[in-house]
Amino acid sequence: MLCAISGEPPQIPVASKKTGNVFEKRLIEAYIAENGRDPVTDEELSTDDLVELKASNTVRPRPPTLTSIPSLLSVFQNEWDALALESYTLRRQLTQTRQELSTALYQHDAAVRVIARLSKERDEAREALSGISVHKGPATNGDAMQLDNPGLSSKLIANVEATQARLSKTRRKRPVPADWVTADALNTFAPTENSSTSFPNARSLAVNASCDSILLGGSHGKIGVYSIQEEAITEELNAGPAQVTATLWIGTKAVASTSTGNVKMFESGQETASFSGHSGEATAIASHPSGDILASVGVDKSYIFYDLTTNTIATQILTDSAALTVAAFHPDGHLFAAGGIDGQIKMFDVKTGTNAANLESTGPIEAISFSENGTWLASAAKGFTSVSVWDLRKAAVIHTIDIASPIWALQWEYTGQFLAIAGPSGLVVQHYSKSTKEWSEPLKSAMPSLAVGWGLNASSIYCLDTEGSVTTLTPQ
Repeated sequence: MLCAISGEPPQIPVASKKTGNVFEKRLIEAYIAENGRDPVTDEELSTDDLVELKASNTVRPRPPTLTSIPSLLSVFQNEWDALALESYTLRRQLTQTRQELSTALYQHDAAVRVIARLSKERDEAREALSGISVHKGPATNGDAMQLDNPGLSSKLIANVEATQARLSKTRRKRPVPADWVTADALNTFAPTENSSTSFPNARSLAVNASCDSILLGGSHGKIGVYSIQEEAITEELNAGPAQVTATLWIGTKAVASTSTGNVKMFESGQETASFSGHSGEATAIASHPSGDILASVGVDKSYIFYDLTTNTIATQILTDSAALTVAAFHPDGHLFAAGGIDGQIKMFDVKTGTNAANLESTGPIEAISFSENGTWLASAAKGFTSVSVWDLRKAAVIHTIDIASPIWALQWEYTGQFLAIAGPSGLVVQHYSKSTKEWSEPLKSAMPSLAVGWGLNASSIYCLDTEGSVTTLTPQ
């Protein structure tokens, strides 16, 4: 037997219960007193874990003094034991230090690589930003920047204020028209007409104010004008080679946005204006109640207001949101809502561009729609099956509608009683009764719908199906 520390035969051999290693008793006890661990495996070890081994007993002479050779030999033995223990400890520390140095060198090399990559990305970002001219005015509310323009003109601001004053004054007292659709009538709605020809890859639908034409947006820049009376496409417009992402009517003007960031306007079959303010896809468009302002949002995180009296860009605001996907003006025209893939719906003051409020949704915003009562906003998140109805006064959800299917489009009608919800599993209409303050579901149709719009007096509903055909639902 040899001691695992000194490498010599032990005088009083002991063994570890945990590892089975043999040690000289005095050496291992000294090591445990100093380190509390096994010198070979580095496991925790105490003197209780040592078992003394039986060996032939030799009679030790009485301790000699240093004046004799035996006493000197004993001193030398003790010194040798101490040197052997120290040498063993140094060897272990050297091995551990080498391992730590190797790890530190690897981490340093990785850090250098990361710093080099980040420096490259920083330089590229600086080069890209050098081409952007930022307006010198202060950023509004710390989360938006006005780019390359002085903001809305005094004429447009006065128009916004006049529109808000006129609409908000009568909104609460506005009666429901006598010939408006009722919940009982909606119970009888069923598909009655399908367009004889489909519009390939159509993804958007907009009904004009007179409810006699529908604007459809398709692929390769094709825009179709669908006649409700003739039940067919009667006119085609061209917005360029890109996919049309959204369409709407402003009076007799047809407006469309495209995946290349362009926004185009047509009247009497001719292109009357074209804007290209977005660096990337223009995802949604909205019209101001006055009819003089058009808005668009895009994946570049900005929204743009266009002055339709001069056909120019009035202002462009860069938000701190992620890519923006939906847009809508408040019915009174003083607020503009924009939702993005970060699940936030931001409310902006139309006149100043300041962020008035933020609504946090459950996922990327798929659709929003203001109620004509002026206090509610409906929103749906991509991939989720429920609609959130927000009270703008409280900035909180006051009602949730679950249709057990993903949602693609939302649309309130003029009186704010009925909310149309479209998705891959069909069309649902929810009714809110002002007298009982309760919700009901007067209509549910198993007809997949990409987009939805209300007809005259809400007596009909128009749906765009996945094949690009327009389906009409009316009372039966």
